[in-house]
Amino acid sequence: MARYIFNIIPVAQARPRATRMGKGIRLYDPKKTADFKKELRLLAQAEHVEPLQDALSVEIWFYRAVQKSISKKEHIRRTTGCVRPTVKPDIDNLCKATLDSFNGILWKDDSQIVDLNLHKYYSDNPRIEVELDEI
Repeated sequence: MARYIFNIIPVAQARPRATRMGKGIRLYDPKKTADFKKELRLLAQAEHVEPLQDALSVEIWFYRAVQKSISKKEHIRRTTGCVRPTVKPDIDNLCKATLDSFNGILWKDDSQIVDLNLHKYYSDNPRIEVELDEI
């Protein structure tokens, strides 16, 4: 089992953008998504791990910042886990951008993932925590 903590604000995978290239069309990630993936890849590469080759069980915790416009009482409720984020971004879009970032670094390809558990929480320290188990 391996556990990693990446101190980065989670960003959701946005819909791809398209541009014409001659007679064809090129799809690309919006700048915010592309920058997030690039930064997360660099953080993962800094861990100096060999990409896993076998089937994987992955658990990911996404910690998003608490809104500044709430009361102290509500802030405490959110940071202690009594209230969980039910607002955008959707957890599946957070997951997509994160899994894509780790291809070739933590694992060979995200197709190796056979079990996946996702969690979304509030925190004063936005981050992504990942736990990997080879099956």
